[in-house]
Amino acid sequence: MFIRQIHYLLALAKTGHFGRAAEACNVTQPALSTALQHLEEELKVTIVQRDQRFQGFTPEGERLLQWARILAQDWEGMRQEAALCNQQLVGSLRLGAIPTTLAVAPLLTEPCLAKFPGVRIKLVSLSMEDLIQQLDGYELDLGLTYLEDPRLKGFRVLPLYRERHVLLARDASFRVTSGHLSWADAANLPLCLLTPNMQNRRVIDAAFRDAGVYPNVALETDSVFALYSHVRCAGLYSVVPHSLLSLFEMRQEVTVIPLKPELSRPIGLISRKQDNTPPVQEAAWNIALSLDLQARFDTLINAMN
Repeated sequence: MFIRQIHYLLALAKTGHFGRAAEACNVTQPALSTALQHLEEELKVTIVQRDQRFQGFTPEGERLLQWARILAQDWEGMRQEAALCNQQLVGSLRLGAIPTTLAVAPLLTEPCLAKFPGVRIKLVSLSMEDLIQQLDGYELDLGLTYLEDPRLKGFRVLPLYRERHVLLARDASFRVTSGHLSWADAANLPLCLLTPNMQNRRVIDAAFRDAGVYPNVALETDSVFALYSHVRCAGLYSVVPHSLLSLFEMRQEVTVIPLKPELSRPIGLISRKQDNTPPVQEAAWNIALSLDLQARFDTLINAMN
């Protein structure tokens, strides 16, 4: 068996198409099909259901896919360890982040790339459910997400900061004498919020429910950039985690007002617990340990008022 056969198998699982899998692996489709047939012959089991097209994996093939993902990750870790023996750190890091933490990701990726120029990072936006599933399936190395989910039991966890939710407004004259706004007052404003299927929206809805009010939601979107655009250009208001203010810190058109009672949630880095952590993953983890994100984000609230 060759490691390239494992990569061909994983490419087929990802694309669901022989031609696209071959293209992703930079080989011809006959070469990919032949390699997979040789793998089946060696293992003495049918992995792929096929006629003229890819028809899916057999039940036995589905079971072997998980082993293929583990083999691919171990091979990548072995390559990284070998490079480290030559005083180099090279390889790939697969990082998943829930949408509201994407603005935080550069604070981790920037020092990683600066310190280890041979490292390449793939950053993807995922729901909490997909993030956990891909970590379990060896398709991700690290995840940036909420830490209160009970499904995280058994993962390695590194708390990074507590996100605090604030009201975002365009009108610079929009001020409150108390220095903060209640959730009941915020509910009366025309709001733009993330869509109800997103974890951040569910957290915000719970805060409104706890205050005994129903928010006036004028617009919903799955994009944090659209939230900011509608506050700045359409006169709507939004409730956002204060970590997102790092995207807007150079803008003077918006005002930030703290909400009371404060709504905060712990955010951090998670990974699978494993005996041999790939060197690139461990290096990124150690860099995250040195970040003081809480002070940085808390400062943004004052800086925008």
